[in-house]
Amino acid sequence: MNASYLLTQIGFVATTFIFYGLLLTRLKKSLVACDFTVDKKRKIFTGTLWSLIGWAVLMAALSLAGIVSDFSTFPPRLLIVLVIPLIAIIWVVSTKEIREILRHTPAETIIWLQSFRIIVEVLLWRLFVDNLAPIQMTFEGRNFDILSGLTALVVGFLVSRKKISRPLVIAWNFACLGLLLNIVAVALLSMPTPLRVFMNAPSNTIVSRFPIIWLPAFLVPLAYGLHFLSLRQYFRSLESPQ
Repeated sequence: MNASYLLTQIGFVATTFIFYGLLLTRLKKSLVACDFTVDKKRKIFTGTLWSLIGWAVLMAALSLAGIVSDFSTFPPRLLIVLVIPLIAIIWVVSTKEIREILRHTPAETIIWLQSFRIIVEVLLWRLFVDNLAPIQMTFEGRNFDILSGLTALVVGFLVSRKKISRPLVIAWNFACLGLLLNIVAVALLSMPTPLRVFMNAPSNTIVSRFPIIWLPAFLVPLAYGLHFLSLRQYFRSLESPQ
């Protein structure tokens, strides 16, 4: 293993831990301000924490065992890594509890957390440099998701200063979801499956290896999860302006 790849691996682990740590810290602060009972607040926080730990352990085990690295099946087993978080996040965002939590969460905080995507794009580019990921998955190819992270810093600042309208923030969320959908599609179409469109080497198998598996398992869900939370917060604001 070369030093460059080792640093990239450390980067994915550190990014996952740091930004989920920030998310949990924000959740804890928001829960303090909620009208829930102390017991309910504790259950929500510990339930979230242990769910994340369990998912991390499961993903590490499946990756290290090579189970999700088998692309000979169709659909590929790696899809489970994408589908389960999507279902879970849609359910969470639709609950009454998250609505109350969002009432006590600064809108700019949710947006600023999207800045992690800048780091992810640099790490993906390093994988390409090490010939472990195809060029189309980087900002030199067909991946423009770095714009989401960069604009999150600006949009978050404008929101904190109340210098941007709610419809514009909603539009920004949808635009960034589009950028995310684009790179997820490119990644899927670069895998060695019957649906492969991009035939240049290397194929996209690196995302099934540990700890890069945490990119589709944690960082991609973090990106769209934050957008879903922001959209619910802003759509509610449009219905009930404060």
